[in-house]
Amino acid sequence: MRVHDAYELVFGQDAVVVHRTERTGSGGHPIYADDTGIVLAEISDRGEVRMLRSGGYQDPVFRVQARPVQPHTR
Repeated sequence: MRVHDAYELVFGQDAVVVHRTERTGSGGHPIYADDTGIVLAEISDRGEVRMLRSGGYQDPVFRVQARPVQPHTR
């Protein structure tokens, strides 16, 4: 699987789009963030997701699916 510029993270019935940042996580994979910077995730080239804390009092979610977001073409 290749690295994508954006993913949709699915948490049960909720979803949020995250975009690739210039940072990498402790596993060496890109870190993705939503537009607010609150949702952070390290996503491997195999689509494995590791949620990251962006502040205090957050409990990381363990069951998250990452779906690549295809770039819009015109």
